[in-house]
Amino acid sequence: MNSTPFATLPAADLLIDVEADNLPPPRPTPAGSRSRQLLLGLSVVLIAFNLRPVFSSLSVMLPEIMAATGLSPTAASFLTTLPVICLGLFAPLAPWLGRRAGTERTLLGCMVLILVGTLLRGAGSIPLLFLASAIAGTGIAVSNVLLSGLVKRDFARHEALMMGLYTMAVCGGAASAAGLTVPLSHALGGGWTHALALWAVPAAVITLLWAPQALPLRPVPSESGYAVRGLWRDRLAWQVTLFMGLQSSLAYIVMGWLAPILRERGLAGDAAGYVVSLSVIVQVVTCLVAPSIAVRCRNQSGMAAAVAVFTVAAMLGCLFAPLSGVWGWAVLLGIAQGASFALALTLIVLRSPDPHVAAQLSGMAQGVGYLIAACGPMLVGLLRGWSGSFDASGFLFVGVGAAMLISGLGAGRALHVRTVTVAKGADAR
Repeated sequence: MNSTPFATLPAADLLIDVEADNLPPPRPTPAGSRSRQLLLGLSVVLIAFNLRPVFSSLSVMLPEIMAATGLSPTAASFLTTLPVICLGLFAPLAPWLGRRAGTERTLLGCMVLILVGTLLRGAGSIPLLFLASAIAGTGIAVSNVLLSGLVKRDFARHEALMMGLYTMAVCGGAASAAGLTVPLSHALGGGWTHALALWAVPAAVITLLWAPQALPLRPVPSESGYAVRGLWRDRLAWQVTLFMGLQSSLAYIVMGWLAPILRERGLAGDAAGYVVSLSVIVQVVTCLVAPSIAVRCRNQSGMAAAVAVFTVAAMLGCLFAPLSGVWGWAVLLGIAQGASFALALTLIVLRSPDPHVAAQLSGMAQGVGYLIAACGPMLVGLLRGWSGSFDASGFLFVGVGAAMLISGLGAGRALHVRTVTVAKGADAR
């Protein structure tokens, strides 16, 4: 078993995904095709931009949806959770789909799903709203995995730059939808249906741009020559997975419920959207800085504990502190959650003894982690329905944060998961 010391690698090399074991060799780039590479890079950024508006645009319009349709808090909690459930259920299928249809064609299919799902949310029908959220969530789940693999394959010389742009585009899409959906609904009229369907426009643009690039390409078959054994029985692997899932749970609580929480406290709809938007924008900086800090630490337990504490403190500040200070809490929240997300990804690499284990641990952490994450926004909605206010959610924030802290202390230890990497068909010894 290879025991590459990942802790010695530069931050730019700490970028992995669940498709890493199955990536085909890079496609050759013909001479004089710089413009094609630029077009590909632009397309990656635009696809990434479309991976979060489904979540944050719904959040800021949720009070209007509930008032107009009579949607109960319990049903609303399931509506905000449904796309997150799809992330956990369908992300593990991404490598198989990429191998069968090709990464580019699969991403095109995903963009069609996001486009159709986003557009159907404007139909005004509650059943269609649920169905549309699931359709869009499925496309997002598969795209999450394949996009980073495409960057690793076709931008080997500019991987760090492209992953930075990718991260910024994801955050930019979430921030734009959170900050602009309510003002656009006021400016254009049509209520919540038009406001949600409006985010099909950027999805349509990139679908039309991506189709001529994706359709002519055939799949490049690739098989992993290695198998990883013992991962699902390893305690450290489960601590990494729990840290990933719990920090994601708090992140999707913020994305799904922070705006309704602030609006219930008396903040105007557009102002609540701007607060969420500011928090997401701040995450861009910490997402870029946190991996470098983590790699330089002797272990990451202290950093994991710090981001857990600051995340919960900021969420409680948004829930209970005077609204005059909500902008400061939003900035702290963005710093903490950006760092926790980046740290969760970095821990996958640091706790892995070789790239094959890293790929499998990433699949475990993302697949199981997103299913854990789905519980957070669901419970917030249920608590709101049972108690009549969001105040009871404070206990949930503390509980999830405490579990995140405990799992982070374990996941942050300078150890490797205990697994065996063997050639397929060989006996593990």
